[in-house]
Amino acid sequence: MLRRIERLLVDLSIISVLGLGFLITATVVLRAVFNSGVPDAIVMVSELMVAAVILPLAATTASRSHIVVEFVSNRMPPRIRDGLVIFGSVFGLLALAPLIWAGWREVTHTIASGGYFFGDLNLPKWPGRVIFLIGVSFCWLRLAIMVWQDVGAMRRGEPLAETGHGA
Repeated sequence: MLRRIERLLVDLSIISVLGLGFLITATVVLRAVFNSGVPDAIVMVSELMVAAVILPLAATTASRSHIVVEFVSNRMPPRIRDGLVIFGSVFGLLALAPLIWAGWREVTHTIASGGYFFGDLNLPKWPGRVIFLIGVSFCWLRLAIMVWQDVGAMRRGEPLAETGHGA
């Protein structure tokens, strides 16, 4: 089920990138041809950027596709490398927890206050805040599951690379 949600979030991210391309192209063409533009284009671009970057985090985490620097850890024994992978994942859980808390507070405050962006369209602020919270929360959930699985594999004496994870 989580894989399906991650796939949906990636698809929504792709749609956001396509929307960004369309919106920026339309703004440039309108500016060049009609000396006009798309109303609140800057706000829409910034909100679409949040979706494009944050939504695929869980799928990126699941495939262990984050940027890593392995020139030191590759010289270590496999058990130590596996321990470093787990340490990094636990550190990620701890780092994401305050972001989830702050995201939750921001979502509840924005919805309660009815916050909106000042501009021609008076776009509401809550969609971008909710997208951020959803993306970071699913990333945290995926990371927690990976820590659980990795610790189990390490306890069984299996190297993480054999379980499809890790270094």
